[in-house]
Amino acid sequence: MGLRVARDVMELLRAEADKSRHKECCGILLGTYLGAGSTIAAALPAANVHPRPQTHFEIDPQALVNAHRAARAGGPQVLGYYHSHPDGPPHPSATDRAEAAHDGTVWAIVAPGEGAEHDVSFWRDDESGFTALPYAIDDG
Repeated sequence: MGLRVARDVMELLRAEADKSRHKECCGILLGTYLGAGSTIAAALPAANVHPRPQTHFEIDPQALVNAHRAARAGGPQVLGYYHSHPDGPPHPSATDRAEAAHDGTVWAIVAPGEGAEHDVSFWRDDESGFTALPYAIDDG
């Protein structure tokens, strides 16, 4: 089945990266986990509270708490996270690899581009590290 990503999520990720420019944007990926596949139906932007946001990201802990509470109350599941690499490729960096929880979550990484041409890649963070995830755009 694989990973499906709503078109408006892709547009939001690119817009957030564009808006953030020289700092890493970040947020939470929401949707449905279906065993063999997942659907990312929404992305929730969050403040990057890391003291060096130009090269690192840390999602505002309260945003994470709120997203998990909403999921427990019947809202969409927290499937993973996104962040941008303002000066690099859309692949996990050495910092990403060192700080990852290896918990099976999905990571989206957005790299620079011209406007809507930002590159977006998706990764599964598990015990063995990051694995690239092929995905399909879902038009609804």
